[in-house]
Amino acid sequence: MNEIISKEELIPKIKLFDVKDPQIAEKAKPGHFVVLRVYRKGERFPLTIAGTNGDGTFRVVVNEVGKSSRKLGSMQVGDEIPDLLGPLGVSYDMEEFGTVLCVGGGVYAAPIHYVATNLKEAGNEIITVLGARNEEKLIYEDELDEVSDELYITTDDGSKGYEGLDFIEDEILSRNDIDRTVGMGRISTLKKISELTEPYNLKTMVSLTPIMVDGTGMCGSCRVLVGGETKFACIDGPKFDAHEVDWSVL
Repeated sequence: MNEIISKEELIPKIKLFDVKDPQIAEKAKPGHFVVLRVYRKGERFPLTIAGTNGDGTFRVVVNEVGKSSRKLGSMQVGDEIPDLLGPLGVSYDMEEFGTVLCVGGGVYAAPIHYVATNLKEAGNEIITVLGARNEEKLIYEDELDEVSDELYITTDDGSKGYEGLDFIEDEILSRNDIDRTVGMGRISTLKKISELTEPYNLKTMVSLTPIMVDGTGMCGSCRVLVGGETKFACIDGPKFDAHEVDWSVL
């Protein structure tokens, strides 16, 4: 259980793992996450599930930014993750909506690919916006291009594709009949997506990423304000209606 079956470095410090856990793999759906601990005295931290492979394994992509994520990044094929809990959270609806705009940035390009693939299989047309800080940090470009009917690239510095997210209104929202938007990424990105889609009254679902500790609703550190009510991102989300999120509180 929890054995690392394969490992790939996508770009420096961002690594992809396939982990053997048939119970998680069988029940995982797009939008779910796992909580793991990579050594006995280590912290618990969440990772969004980026796919399943039909062989009892599931996929995660990790960005090495702290002690625990660096420790996970140093693990090798054949190693076992000591503590692993999942799938957790509320998954996305995989229905035929029509045309779905999927926006993913940075390490979240992997789980947004999982979402887009399942939405495509449900009969939707997929328009994807893939973002990163710069061209060197783009991942999953080929995979998203394959599943998308249209793919747009954006970088914070304009080193590849568009610069920033403002282009979405003119190039996508005003020119296409979008039926739903799904977003995964850093908080500032999700807030911007919400601001762009709200004037169009476009249903926009996003995965919020506040700090989590236990991932099961006990610690309360992932509190968010949604629709004027306090919610826990770990058990009530992390998927929420972006237009109901109080972004200033978050």
